[in-house]
Amino acid sequence: MSHKFKNLTFTTRHDRVAGLGNPEGSQRALNMLFALRTIQQRTGRDLGATFLSGTTISNSLTELYLLFKYLRPKELERQNIRTFDAWAAIFAKKTIDYEFSVTNEVVQKERFRYFIKVPELAMFYSEITDYRSAEDIGIDRPQKNEILHNIPPTPQQTEFIERLVQFAKSGDATILGRLPLSEREEKAKMLIATDYARKMSLDMRMIDPELYSDHVDNKASHCARMIAGYYRRFEAYKGTQFVFSDLGTYKPGAGWNVYSEIRRKLAEDYGIPQSEVRFIQEATSEKARKEMIAGMNAGKIRVLFGSTEMLGTGVNAQKRCVAIHHLDCPWRPSDLEQRDGRGIRTGNEIAKLHADNKVDVILYAVEKSLDAYKFGLLHNKQLFIRQLKTNNMGSRTIDEGVIDEKSGMNFSEYVAVLSGNTDLLDKARLEKKIATLESERQAFVRGKSSSRYKLEQITEKIEKNNDLIRRIGKDLEHFKARVELNEDGSYRNPVKLNGLETSDPRLIGKQLNRIAETARTLDRLEPIGSLYGFELLVQSETTEKDGLDLVQNRFYARGEGDYLYQYNYGNIASDPRLAAMNFIHALATIEPTLEKFRKKNEELEKDIPVLREVVESSWRKEPELTALKADLTEIDRRIQQSLKPIEESEGKEAEEENGVCQGRHDTAKELPGEDNTATRIPSRLRQIADASGGRIVIAGVGSPPENGPTKKGIKM
Repeated sequence: MSHKFKNLTFTTRHDRVAGLGNPEGSQRALNMLFALRTIQQRTGRDLGATFLSGTTISNSLTELYLLFKYLRPKELERQNIRTFDAWAAIFAKKTIDYEFSVTNEVVQKERFRYFIKVPELAMFYSEITDYRSAEDIGIDRPQKNEILHNIPPTPQQTEFIERLVQFAKSGDATILGRLPLSEREEKAKMLIATDYARKMSLDMRMIDPELYSDHVDNKASHCARMIAGYYRRFEAYKGTQFVFSDLGTYKPGAGWNVYSEIRRKLAEDYGIPQSEVRFIQEATSEKARKEMIAGMNAGKIRVLFGSTEMLGTGVNAQKRCVAIHHLDCPWRPSDLEQRDGRGIRTGNEIAKLHADNKVDVILYAVEKSLDAYKFGLLHNKQLFIRQLKTNNMGSRTIDEGVIDEKSGMNFSEYVAVLSGNTDLLDKARLEKKIATLESERQAFVRGKSSSRYKLEQITEKIEKNNDLIRRIGKDLEHFKARVELNEDGSYRNPVKLNGLETSDPRLIGKQLNRIAETARTLDRLEPIGSLYGFELLVQSETTEKDGLDLVQNRFYARGEGDYLYQYNYGNIASDPRLAAMNFIHALATIEPTLEKFRKKNEELEKDIPVLREVVESSWRKEPELTALKADLTEIDRRIQQSLKPIEESEGKEAEEENGVCQGRHDTAKELPGEDNTATRIPSRLRQIADASGGRIVIAGVGSPPENGPTKKGIKM
């Protein structure tokens, strides 16, 4: 699978930007690159390899660059994209998030969070991709019925959330009951905070099994209750369930874990035999693993626990699956998809026969934790990746969020989520609605543009047909006025050929056969005779086959309107008598041809009212979209205000501008003045100076600057 080779080396000057992966790459990926380049150099083109994968993009759109680097080196060079930084300058937007350091100072953190020009990126991607979903190729598999199961925090979780917020602000690890952070840990403070938040939301005993106790409202209790419900509901069919968690996994003899805790609850509280609840980690050999999978398919094992890595891929135990439980949220969208794929898979007989061909997927989320945020972020990424694969983007810009596996989460949004600030959740919901509406609007605009183009085409076609109807109508009048009839009512055939003074049909036919064999008009129409005032013509059509020029002569009758009438596609019969009748048969097509164009116009005119209605219509949801965008702007404003550091009052700001140093000790920093007198500088002024790279001198302290203008005691 090609995604095994995506850890390819790349160079970048953005060495401090989060979320880029490992620039060093792996030797395996580098070997693949060398092999591909050898093939591509031989062909001189971006050819020579076919990548096969179900997860070409597993987490971030930065992975696309490496895919293009493998498969489209010449195209990247043509677009003057020779490095990752050049690619990122076109398609990515670097953002700056603000965090508090352990010294309570605001520090910057950069990451590639937003991707721009996404439709163009999707088109570039589609040039090298043939993507087919299960729906596209008609795979018979169950549908996913996703359920977000919200759980209120327990009293212990509520108290610990407050401590987490304090730790994120101060960096004081003793608040969490651990030793002070080392210098190395200080740099990863938010990763530590994020890790604690994940463990806390799963179970407080993940932090300390002795200090914290069981609770009726923790995840283990809720999950056990849900599992038991599905167990009883599908008892007659031996329905099975998967339970996923990458935290608190089972390790023999390793002490408390959430897997064993839920199995204990299932046995003690719901009477489910422990032999029917198994952990994939118990299979210590491939044989034992296969037996466990067979036990699931047979219904002997009813509940199987596992991690994404051990249970998320290569497990075909879907035969009886009715529910999938996500106790925690994995880091990558592809991991979530692989988890769901254990049950949403071809061959799930119980879901198809007894569960309306659906599998319930339950996402457990503790309120005021990172669960809902993380699941929502993962779903957004999954949506973007799916839209990119299908080249059906609803937005020009996408936001990948601020949380990642290596650096944790942005301080601002971390605190907002844990503190229960619903503005962030409202923002996510609004952005999703806006993206959906903008996608609808784009579809409407595309449909309107397509209808306008089609209306113009139809109008133009009708005008052309009307012109033909007029010309062919004149030819029909001319023919009816001059045509002579035989006794049986058939048309007489007084055809005259140039240079042939005879009315004998056999001689006329032979002459036409001779012309068919020898004429070379070089694609021009050349006259050869007349019939009832209509000019008779021959035209040579030349085609090439096997290096030889083949000539095909075709015959037409032309009236005053220059329309060409033909019979038998313009070919002359080899029999002389039939050949002589060719042109009279061609003139007999005038009336049917006229009727054909009239009917065409009638059909075309039927579509005009509908197309005009579409072209003249306006999108009825525009006011709703405008209102949603206004709401989003207001929420963004509230979020920004809530995330700003506490500033001095307006009076304090005025005092600072006048050089009056009366800041509190906790918001000031000692800075030696010009005369080495220690001076307290309020943190706001210090931030201004730091940002500008300048100096601060307080009026009345030390010597005034020798050069340069001053303003209210401040020199920058």
